Amino acid sequence: LTFEELASQISNCAETRDHGGEVGWVNIGDNMDGFYQGGVGDDNEHLDTILPEQARLQTFQLSTKPGDIIMATSSRGYHLVQIVDVMVDVRKMSQLKTRNKMMGVDKRRKRNNNHNSEESKSQSLRGILGGALLARSSSGASSSSVVEEGVEYVKDLTYKMETMGCQMNIADSERMEGQLQSLGIRPITVEEEENVGLKPDLVVLNTCSIRDHAEQKVYSYIGPHAKRKREGEDVAIIVAGCVAQQEGQALLRRAPEVDLVMGPQYANRLADLLEDVSNGNQVVATEASHIMEDSTKPRRQSSTAAWVNVIYGCNERCTYCIVPTTRGVEQSRPPQIIIQEVEELVSQGFKEVTLLGQNIDAYGRDMIPKRRFSDLLRTIGSVKGLKRLRFVTSHPRYMSLGVIDAVAETPAACYNFHIPFQSGNDEILAAMGRGHTRKKYLQIVNRIREKVPDAAITADVIVGFPGETDEQFQDTLSLMKEVRFDSVNTAAYSPRPNTPAAVWDYQCTDEEKQQRLRQINALNLRHAAERRARMLHRTNVEVLVEERNVKIPTQVMGRTTHGYIVYMDGDIDELRGKMVNVTIDDCQTYHLIGSITSIETETQLEHNNNALSP
Repeated sequence: LTFEELASQISNCAETRDHGGEVGWVNIGDNMDGFYQGGVGDDNEHLDTILPEQARLQTFQLSTKPGDIIMATSSRGYHLVQIVDVMVDVRKMSQLKTRNKMMGVDKRRKRNNNHNSEESKSQSLRGILGGALLARSSSGASSSSVVEEGVEYVKDLTYKMETMGCQMNIADSERMEGQLQSLGIRPITVEEEENVGLKPDLVVLNTCSIRDHAEQKVYSYIGPHAKRKREGEDVAIIVAGCVAQQEGQALLRRAPEVDLVMGPQYANRLADLLEDVSNGNQVVATEASHIMEDSTKPRRQSSTAAWVNVIYGCNERCTYCIVPTTRGVEQSRPPQIIIQEVEELVSQGFKEVTLLGQNIDAYGRDMIPKRRFSDLLRTIGSVKGLKRLRFVTSHPRYMSLGVIDAVAETPAACYNFHIPFQSGNDEILAAMGRGHTRKKYLQIVNRIREKVPDAAITADVIVGFPGETDEQFQDTLSLMKEVRFDSVNTAAYSPRPNTPAAVWDYQCTDEEKQQRLRQINALNLRHAAERRARMLHRTNVEVLVEERNVKIPTQVMGRTTHGYIVYMDGDIDELRGKMVNVTIDDCQTYHLIGSITSIETETQLEHNNNALSP
């Protein structure tokens, strides 16, 4: 039962009952204290007969997080209020720095027919972004131009998006690309860059800070684009993501050609921040902020499988990890918003959805009332037409047995669990601040083996953590031998800025780290091969076809429910997005080779979905 359905059934409010209880936006104003004191918010008077001031005050004193449901009282009685979204004026939260001189429009992109235009009147059209933002409000075709103050701006602007790091960054990039395209800025093609010699008007680098030397990689990437700007080209440079959040103003000091530095929490608000950039400002947006729902549509990299964020941020304080610093505190998305997004994806033809969260098992613990991830998993898994459902990343400290049960009992849920263990030694786990033990981790694994015997289990591990001895490292190897993971992402410990472990004594030497990394990689390869070898000669293995095999164009690539990559002969134009039954003919370390025996038709899919619907 959704909140809207509940409102239509039990609400006594004649004004909102037939509209699912919708109240609309409530203005808090610039000063929360003033709002509480009644000094701000006169433009809310129209709500007095629906949600009186007394109830509004109670609601915002208790919470301002999307998804929360608050009980408030007023002279009209009891009000059950759900906060659907929170709008923050990001331009007031960001820091602006006016450039010393106006960035001129590239001569190739303007014709100045009025040499006497006042500079003050042209301030709003600085740089190529002025033309893009102006074009957003124009009704003309995207290839036409806009003229103001004697300057003609070509609207055929291009961008290039470079993404580093995890699935969260990929999802953020998709959302940013959706906003850029809503402004009329299109992605530059490989042919335009390599064959025609065109260069993008706007460059976005979505950064990751999880590994050592991340900052150096960012500055190295910025270099060629900064050179273009110094030589007079009108290119906008945006640095987003975790390095941007980590470096903030320092990034502008080192690379003054950068126009916008923005943390991950602003991925939904790129278009708003670009308005300040178009006015000739350098912008730094790294303040903590609620993540607002995005009205634009992400530019999905696949037409078959999609990422869907369910929780942002992380409240953990692992002593080696910079993620809580760069991605902020946990913020769960309202369940009905997530469900709506998944339903829309299915209606567009997507067959698979992966739910994303830095600590996905913490979903709902920040909400009022609290929710459980296992319940969300079951609800989304029942969406009609959704063939496959995955999720990452699970934390052993919070992963409940109910999540495992939900996977076992939800037909759409894939038999694939990603649960980082980081170390097999309890002393090292305690020093890492992981909040779980080796025993707890193995209990989770045993439950998976019991409930979903054929499931694939993948993980992350760090070797060479400060103070780790050879004996403690052997505990990590022994845990891997006991579990026999399908794949493990291995990494040597690297100190990250603003993390406790970075300044501890007893740092392992690079030689020790590399020696242990070689041992653990060898074991990982052996286990990966053994786990996939069990698939040999299996028949009727369901594979969702995703893309062409880039190395052998006559083959297609898909994945099993375990997440194993499978290559098969076939025409991608015919098979993309289809479920096929495959016989596994050969098994390699990290992929399988199979033969398609049948293709599931839309009629079969519809029949299966009807049979599985609750």
